[in-house]
Amino acid sequence: MSGLPIISADQRMAEQRGIKGVILGPSGIGKTSLLWSVDPNSTLFFDLEAGDLAVEGWPGDTIRPRTWDECRNFAVFIGGPNPALRDDQHYSQAHYNAVLQKYGDPGVMAKYQSIFVDSITVAGRLCFQWCKGQPQAFSEKTGKPDLRGAYGLHGQEMIAWITHLQHTRGKNVWFVGILDEKTDDFNRRYYTPQIEGSKTGLELPGIVDQVISMVEVKPEEGPSYRAFICQTLNPWGYPAKDRSGRLTMVEEPHLGRLMEKIHQPGKPAAERLSFERPKKVTEAAPATGAPVDMAMNTGA
Repeated sequence: MSGLPIISADQRMAEQRGIKGVILGPSGIGKTSLLWSVDPNSTLFFDLEAGDLAVEGWPGDTIRPRTWDECRNFAVFIGGPNPALRDDQHYSQAHYNAVLQKYGDPGVMAKYQSIFVDSITVAGRLCFQWCKGQPQAFSEKTGKPDLRGAYGLHGQEMIAWITHLQHTRGKNVWFVGILDEKTDDFNRRYYTPQIEGSKTGLELPGIVDQVISMVEVKPEEGPSYRAFICQTLNPWGYPAKDRSGRLTMVEEPHLGRLMEKIHQPGKPAAERLSFERPKKVTEAAPATGAPVDMAMNTGA
């Protein structure tokens, strides 16, 4: 009789773990050109934008899916099957077996340590185009197109695709996407990923390990420069998250060195995290103007 499959701390820490992250930035900031900063021999370029002019001459391998079906097929080929799914579902064992018959030996993926998906914005468009042709995108009563049904299906499809790639434990997977700047009803500026629908953009930061904003930083003195914004608490309000705890707020825009830094041995939790109450900050209350005590736990 087999015992409970508990993974010990030593086994867990010895596992090869890949980084799953998304890099968001405005058009033209140089996101695709980040390929020049990674090892071409161990990186697969998942080219959805046909934007390889920026990396013309880059000596790495490329795949170019043109449809949503191809995107899902490549995802299950890269990540393997999900044993929790039924045979009639995508990413199941049956889907994986069918893809193997089409693409051959999955051992060809062994040489790749990183998958560079450019871009999640275009993936969302391919997915939405596919969703608009499905039965859920039409009203049962009138038979007319129903965008609400299409967007609902789109959110499910995109999250399933991203989550499957996220579970590819042994590989780094980087999604690249466009960062939009918008204003709300109170004319306050905020930033959001440019992806069809709202579900994917809202849930994406909770799925991946790293959320990086690649932006132009304009200091008070000196020329502006490109940088990675890597921490949630940043003065510009850019979307960012660092689950590794190894990155500073601003890092150089070099993906290879960023991954090296994330893979470095981490500091003990006692040195990285702070659970103490910060110094008191006096701020006027919105309604009465009376001083209030503002405090927030922060992590290093």
